[in-house]
Amino acid sequence: MTAAPDPALDPIRVLLVDDQELFREGVRVIVDAQEGMTVVGTAADGFEAVRQVDELEPDVVLMDIRMPEMDGVEATRQIFSPDRAARRQRPVRVVVLTTFNLDDRAATAIRHGASGFLLKGTTPTMLRDAIRTVHAGNAVLAPQDLSTLLDGQFQSRAPAPAAYLALTDKEREVFVLVARGLSNAEIAGEVFASESTVKTHVGAILRKLGLRDRVQIVVFAHEHQLR
Repeated sequence: MTAAPDPALDPIRVLLVDDQELFREGVRVIVDAQEGMTVVGTAADGFEAVRQVDELEPDVVLMDIRMPEMDGVEATRQIFSPDRAARRQRPVRVVVLTTFNLDDRAATAIRHGASGFLLKGTTPTMLRDAIRTVHAGNAVLAPQDLSTLLDGQFQSRAPAPAAYLALTDKEREVFVLVARGLSNAEIAGEVFASESTVKTHVGAILRKLGLRDRVQIVVFAHEHQLR
């Protein structure tokens, strides 16, 4: 009997989105050269990006932030819209590509669901590591940089929703530590629990708050001033 394929061993499926063909093709060569990754499609604008995410179901989208017709911010918003997310068979992560460090547009894209951003001048090694990092559900920039990027994005404090108030005391403690950027191992040391227990708490937090990943916990914490 032939064993069923293990999804964990499948290559990470990457969609490239940029209005400059030369840049797209250069990144394609870099990504396809990495073990465990494959480019499943390219797009030249936000409209095409949204369509291809629906059709190709990539794991990671490398999204240019500044494009004509529809930019990367709006494309990211549409990709993570509730109706599309409900129809999706597999999770998708978006990494914004920008020429400016701490770009306000990148911050807005992160609020809409992106997992962080990379400068277009990044190295092939950093690009490879970023794809693997977001595929695992983590951010591609340091927690302090993510906090700096999000500072000023929320002009007024939104009250904590009922779902947050329904978290257990331990889950709230873990929530704050995740929002500060601590890893599961670091959180385990803080709360005197095993890493597997912390992982269980993080999963419960994501499920109860309807969030996709740890990046969205950071965004949620900023939005509701829960840090």
